[in-house]
Formats: sequence, structure tokens, C-alpha cells
Amino acid sequence: MRRRYATSKFRVALMLGMIAAVVFVATSDGFAQPAGGGTAAPPQKQNIFQLIIGHIDFVSVTIALLSVVALTLIIQGFIKVRQSVLMPEASVNHIRELIGRREFKELIEYTETDPSFVSRALNPALKRAPSFSSMKEAMETAIAEQTADQFRKIEYLNIIGNLGPLLGLLGTVLGMIEAFQDLMAAGGDANPSKLAGGISTALCHTFLGLFLAVPCLAVFGILRTMVDRITIQAALVSEELLLLIKPAEAKPAAAGAVAAPRPGVAAPVPGAVRKAPVPVPPTVP
Repeated sequence: MRRRYATSKFRVALMLGMIAAVVFVATSDGFAQPAGGGTAAPPQKQNIFQLIIGHIDFVSVTIALLSVVALTLIIQGFIKVRQSVLMPEASVNHIRELIGRREFKELIEYTETDPSFVSRALNPALKRAPSFSSMKEAMETAIAEQTADQFRKIEYLNIIGNLGPLLGLLGTVLGMIEAFQDLMAAGGDANPSKLAGGISTALCHTFLGLFLAVPCLAVFGILRTMVDRITIQAALVSEELLLLIKPAEAKPAAAGAVAAPRPGVAAPVPGAVRKAPVPVPPTVP
């Protein structure tokens, strides 16, 4: 089910559906002017979608393309950043069973092919056996790499969210420049309604930029929290499993142990006090 949602066909169908919905909303109010002769009808009030579609430029096209990319990233983020995907219970239970049966060769083969977070964290550690310090270091490195990879996947939402207001400001500035150029060409005696229409059209870019930025930054914050929570939980489970396969280490000798006596040397008696040898006086001739 998860792979079907992540296919390119689903993303294309979703993009076409979103575009069709926007066009339907924009055209539902109608663009047609009343037919008939006589004096020209006064300009009618247009909604925001009519202003956007009626004045498409490279800024609005760029924002629209980024919106499609952002929507795809949001859907993929909520599909992939889940505990059932990063740390499936079936994989963890199977690893526990292999450890319980001491089938380490099968364990290495399973973690080599399993794409879950725990398997990808344990596999480098298993290849460093029997040194437990090397195993732990390899697992920590693998956990850090996977966590950084998960954050990199959602970082694009943060980039798009920060670019949205800047692109909107760029379109607004360009629209204001065009509006004032028209005012200057008219010798300062331009129609106020026409000038107001140009300014409102320019401000549409600001709306588009904010409309792109707000959802991207909001979803980025949510996904970042989810990634942080799930990766920490997966790291704790990986450390627990690593302790289950910790190699047996040589135990140090007891602190009060008595060394074995060498051949021909009497063993010291506990608690006995060694007496110093009594010097023999020299013989007087």
C-alpha cells in the first residue's frame, strides 16, 4: 500500500487534480461580460483567482511549480515519516528472534536487505564484531547518518517556505514598478481605477508567496518533530538489541586473589608474620 502511494503515477494524478480544482474555482464566478451595445459597463470586481489567472507571469508560474513540488513533499513526508515505516514491529520482532536463537549469520543477512531504521543501524555494528567498542561506534555512526538523511528529506519544505515570501515580494515590486510606469506614461493623469487594478494585481504575488510559505513551514515543523521522536525511539531500540548480542568479555582477576606458588617455593600462610633472620656473630680467633 505504501509503495503504491509513493509511485509517480499517483503524484501526477494528484497534481492534475489540484490544477483542475484551481481552474474550476477560478472560472466558477465567470469571466464573461454582459453582451449588448451601448455604453461600456463599469469594471466589475474580480476575485483573487481571477486576478491571478488573468495576469500570469514568470513569478506566478514559479510559485505554482514550487507549490506542486511542496505538495508532493508533504504527501511523501506524511507517508514515510511514520513508526510503522521507519521501525516496523515485524522487523524488530524478527531480529529479536534471530538473536534469541543465536543465528548471527542469518541476522547479518537479514539486516543487510531490510530497509528499516533498526536493521540499517545494526548491520554495520554486526560487521565489527567481536569488539564491542567498535560495534557501538559503528552503530552510533549509522544512526547519525540515517537521522541526518531523514532531516534532509524534509529540509526542502523549509527552503520552499522561505523562498515563497521572497518570490511574492519580487512579483509585487515588479508589479508596482509597472503600475507607476503606466502612471508616468499617462502624465500623472491616469485613471485611479486602472492604477488601483495594477496595484491589486501586484499584491497578488504577495498573496501567492504567503499561500505557499505558510503550509510549507507549518508542515516542516510537524514533520521535524515526528522525525526527531521516531529516530530517538529507533535509536533506543537499536541500542537495546545491540546489548543482547554483546560479545562475552574476559573478566578481570579478583582484587584479593593470591598468585599460585612456583614449584619449589612454599605457599605463604595467610596471617603469618615473616621474621627477619637473626644475624650470626662472627667467630673470634
